[in-house]
Amino acid sequence: MSERVWPVRLTVVPYALLAVLTAVTVLIRQSDARPFGADLALCAAIGAWMLFGFTLRPAWRERPGAMGVFLAGFVVLMGWLVLRDPWFGFLTPAGYFYAFGLLPWPWRLAGISAVGVVAGTAQAYGVPKDSWYGWLTYAAVIAVNVLAMCLAAWLDWQRATLQRQLGVSDERERLAREIHDTLAQGLTGIITQLQAAEHATDDRRPHHLNAAIGLARESLREARRSVNALRPEPLQSAALSDALANVTHHWSTRHSIPAAFTLTGTPAPLSEEVESTLLRAAQEALANVAKHARATRVGVTLSFLDAHAALDIHDNGTGFTPKPDSDDGGFGLIAMRQRVEALGGLLSVESEPGRGTTVAVIVPRGGTS
Repeated sequence: MSERVWPVRLTVVPYALLAVLTAVTVLIRQSDARPFGADLALCAAIGAWMLFGFTLRPAWRERPGAMGVFLAGFVVLMGWLVLRDPWFGFLTPAGYFYAFGLLPWPWRLAGISAVGVVAGTAQAYGVPKDSWYGWLTYAAVIAVNVLAMCLAAWLDWQRATLQRQLGVSDERERLAREIHDTLAQGLTGIITQLQAAEHATDDRRPHHLNAAIGLARESLREARRSVNALRPEPLQSAALSDALANVTHHWSTRHSIPAAFTLTGTPAPLSEEVESTLLRAAQEALANVAKHARATRVGVTLSFLDAHAALDIHDNGTGFTPKPDSDDGGFGLIAMRQRVEALGGLLSVESEPGRGTTVAVIVPRGGTS
């Protein structure tokens, strides 16, 4: 397992703050001719605690509760320094960084509150505490620090929770598209072949049955591949143009419908996501042709433009009348459109009864607009 890479605010900023504040302590103590040996000892102690409790102990960091112990020790030493030298309140950002970055929710609130008490103590250092008003002021300063940072922590937690929920939703949509692109397409093709075998003559029936068996095996391989979140099988060992040519050829052989693949423009590198999306779009469009179009000829064209890649699938089938602002074709077309638009591309379906259908996809080469 690779070692986790910690952000700079946890690995560099605390040491930088401590170094600056140590230098400030030396200058101030020298100017007022007061001894500062104890202050330097505390600075060395908190530096050693950070070094050996966090930086040099990667295995210990992963133990349950270890970072809580580390932050508790850090807060105690920092509080001790603040009681001696209030300018060490400028070290509290490091405490907040540790609390936000190391403690799980809701323990994070306890760590933030502890750091907030130290920060408030530093800020209210000069407030006289010989009256109830002074103590009330001191408590108010601490409360403002604690409540403000706890609110920030809660908002950050809400943001993270929302991101996780959106991630789950996106993953569900991705899985739904993958299931459709593998199982649903495969089952549709199998049903089509079996229906054709049911009405076929004796000499043609074996052809349809063999095609159904081959499609079932291919769909099973694709389903297993999708579970492992790999690239579509045709793209694992071939360029996009070759993969589209193979898909077109196999589809033509399986359905006994002439289909031709054409490549135009100068092939250019495409991102994996763009290649997968274009391949899936071609597979979905061809599946719809086999299911609905009653076509006798199909053309698949991949075009490389200046900054985009375009895919066109045209058939001479029965066609239909597209409805405005609708996703005719069910989930397949919806999923296809979502894939394309997620990359900053456009998908259009042009059709007319008796004049066939054209599915056109255009996406930026890198996958974003």
